Amino acid sequence: MAIGESPLHQFEIHRLLPIEIGGVDVSFTNSSLWMVIAVGAASFMLTASMSGRAMVPGRWQSIAELAYEFIAKLLSDSAGRDARKYFPLVFSLFIFVLFANLLGLIPYAFTATSHIIVTFAMAVAVFLGVTLLGFLKHGFKFFGFFVPHGVPWIMLPLLVPIEIISYLLRPITLSLRLFANMLAGHTLIKVIGGFIVALGFFGIMPWAFIVALYALELLVAFLQAYVFTILTCLYINDALHMHH
Repeated sequence: MAIGESPLHQFEIHRLLPIEIGGVDVSFTNSSLWMVIAVGAASFMLTASMSGRAMVPGRWQSIAELAYEFIAKLLSDSAGRDARKYFPLVFSLFIFVLFANLLGLIPYAFTATSHIIVTFAMAVAVFLGVTLLGFLKHGFKFFGFFVPHGVPWIMLPLLVPIEIISYLLRPITLSLRLFANMLAGHTLIKVIGGFIVALGFFGIMPWAFIVALYALELLVAFLQAYVFTILTCLYINDALHMHH
């Protein structure tokens, strides 16, 4: 990072291919590019790792199978066996978020998940999907999800609005968690990186710290993909079984 450059400069959106349709700016940006790269890298890794399937799996095949089994078990444990039909969606979400997070750790790369519009769009898609699923499965009985079990009827006028507001806030909390962690981690790395440049030879200690911080960010990249995925699984469980 150049001396005096803001650590937030790395999050700026730049138009790579200006496009306007009906007065709406739908330009292809650096964020769009890195999302395409994330999808391409994930698709290539999964396709290549499974193209030469062997009885004794190699390293990449083992990673692909481990990811598949991990998400399959996570979905089954969180939402039940009848939720397995939604495995492609959940697996795709996990892989995309994971690759977007990891690619963002490459120097001079762009972290798409550090922008609230990206994480919020995914969260809204999940929210609308599970809400539609709940109504398709239960009809208007799905409104019973907002009525806590075993609560005296006199308390319902107070608790039902609270439950509805809590439900409507799901996309916000789901998106903010991922966005905030990616933004904070990358900003901290950029700030410490600036100290290394400014201190020159005496930047050895900050350099050691930034290596440790990078290792921590690798863990955070996985954990945030996991958290986003398991919450999606829990929302699917609510839609299918109306557990409260």
